[in-house]
Amino acid sequence: MGPLAMSATALPAARPAGPIPALLGLPRQPARTPFAVHDTLLAGLPASALRHAVEHVAVLRDQRHFEGVMAMSLRTYQRLKDDPERRLDVEASGRLWRFAEILVRAIDLLGSQEEAERWLLAPAVGLEQRRPIDLMATPTGTALVEQLLDRIDHGIYA
Repeated sequence: MGPLAMSATALPAARPAGPIPALLGLPRQPARTPFAVHDTLLAGLPASALRHAVEHVAVLRDQRHFEGVMAMSLRTYQRLKDDPERRLDVEASGRLWRFAEILVRAIDLLGSQEEAERWLLAPAVGLEQRRPIDLMATPTGTALVEQLLDRIDHGIYA
């Protein structure tokens, strides 16, 4: 297999995405494949999903955290909020979905949304004392946060 080829096992397993659409205020769907998620993000999530996330996730109400996670200015968010039928672009849709995936995973591991949000804001030994929320400003940093969640899931904290 060449350096750019992926094996079928490299794709994430299909799993119910119920908690993610709920976090984003989207209709629940019984099961989603990675391809269905891709198609949804390519079409753009509705702006109402971003508004719903901001209203229900305290960490996103802090302008610095919001701008870091979403790579979007507060002014752009305000324009989107005023037009809930508008669609987010592919990048914003992907960032929002990825944030929701990480938050849902942290909730599963830590037991509550409050604990998961507290974890996002705390320096982590496994992230060289960096805060997960700050690392989520880049794809590489987001991958590091996901790797730490995997290690926590397997009992390896550092």
